[in-house]
Amino acid sequence: MDIRCERVYDWTPEDGTFPVLVDRLWPRGVKKERLAGVQWDKDIAPSADLRKDFHSGALGFEEFSGRYTDELEGSDAGQKLLARTKEAGASVVVLLYASKDKKENHALVLADYLRGL
Repeated sequence: MDIRCERVYDWTPEDGTFPVLVDRLWPRGVKKERLAGVQWDKDIAPSADLRKDFHSGALGFEEFSGRYTDELEGSDAGQKLLARTKEAGASVVVLLYASKDKKENHALVLADYLRGL
């Protein structure tokens, strides 16, 4: 299975893909109609406290990644997401995120975690 990460603001729908919004909060300025048919998986997003600590600068990306991976390992959300992708008959899951930073964000950590399952 192919796992991609894309900013929700740059994303365009593609046949054969399974797009999932993986943010806990709805992205600013994005109308619900634009993401019609996209699943919103809040359960797979980092916890509110972890997200706040990372965005405030209290945690570096490496420590955030470790803590988020621990959260994912303590949950079945990753397995559920992959199962829904297979049930939909898609070979590509697109993890949609709103972060401006394309190099250090939770979707990249999530993608690595999912590839390991």
